[in-house]
Amino acid sequence: MRNFDLTPLYRASVGFDRMADVLDRTLSADIASYPPYNIEKTGENAYRISIAVAGFGVDDLNVEVKEGAVIVSGRKAPEDDSRSYLHRGIATRAFERRFTLADHVRVAGASHEDGMLNIDLVREVPEALKPRRIEIARSVKSVEKLDA
Repeated sequence: MRNFDLTPLYRASVGFDRMADVLDRTLSADIASYPPYNIEKTGENAYRISIAVAGFGVDDLNVEVKEGAVIVSGRKAPEDDSRSYLHRGIATRAFERRFTLADHVRVAGASHEDGMLNIDLVREVPEALKPRRIEIARSVKSVEKLDA
């Protein structure tokens, strides 16, 4: 594995701290594969994170937005030992997944259905940042020339 030093980015830029932190966190994080998930684009400004949470109920899951990230965690209540498994293939171990959100992306809602946790996201660009057309005013002199 390669190690990347982001120090030059911190030294040579102003206001990109969050982007550098995301890169640093992503490059240094251990890649966990549990639970599996999908990220899909459902519209021009809409996204959905779908996480396979078989064995977890709504009360066992927590979705939280904190410091520009969606944090999804699951903790199963301890089971009674009255069951005797011959094979146990459905993992119900505790987990925490973190998804960093871009600017102006907010969580619109979450739902749990058929063993899937779906988190809907929406990008809402403020009016001040949307492209707008600037009308060009004619000077008085050019208007007088047209009348002559």
